[in-house]
Amino acid sequence: MDSRYDNALLIAEKMRHGQHRKVIGGMWDEIGHLQRDFLIAEGLLPTHTLLDVGCGALRGGVKLISYLDPGNYWGIDKNPLLLEVGWSVELADTGLTGRQPREQLVGLQDFEFESLGPKFDYAIAQSVFTHLSLNRIRRCLARLAPCMHSGAHFYATFFEVGPGADREADQRHQPGGMTSHSDRSFYHYRQRDFAFAIEDLPWELRYIGDWGHPRSQCMLLFVRR
Repeated sequence: MDSRYDNALLIAEKMRHGQHRKVIGGMWDEIGHLQRDFLIAEGLLPTHTLLDVGCGALRGGVKLISYLDPGNYWGIDKNPLLLEVGWSVELADTGLTGRQPREQLVGLQDFEFESLGPKFDYAIAQSVFTHLSLNRIRRCLARLAPCMHSGAHFYATFFEVGPGADREADQRHQPGGMTSHSDRSFYHYRQRDFAFAIEDLPWELRYIGDWGHPRSQCMLLFVRR
């Protein structure tokens, strides 16, 4: 397993105790609002189609669904239980089920984006690459590229190894106090690792860096050529 999020039994146990917000990292409103406000500042309009990669129980989805035109949000996650509680609890409690087709919350085990059907204008992977090995990150990028319009933007967060730091040593990130590792979740990377990951893929990489994340995850932008 790359991370505890691959442990379906652990996730199911926590959800039985009503901990679906906690199991995806908490900070429900803070990080949810952060994602929405960031994407709007980056040009996301209600008319755009958005794919939320690793959407979990819709921490960002609740905020984005209320902003986007009905039917323009798609969320995928490898754990269908999180998608179901996002629909039946979070969207129901906020009165948003009428804006979100249930069939556009989809369980995908290995980034099979082509099965979704449409192409997207924007995509975001908030705290997804932090749980993935570099090979799985490359697979995500390779399989996402054909499903994005030319010029589309894909944003992804990661823990960065700072200049001069030993990438094999554990890294402590402030603010937030999270510890990242070279060989397990939470993974950390250098910018050039992502340049390697998109070799021969139709992406252009841009570094954004600090975007106000409360746990010091940096932001990358991949632009579909």
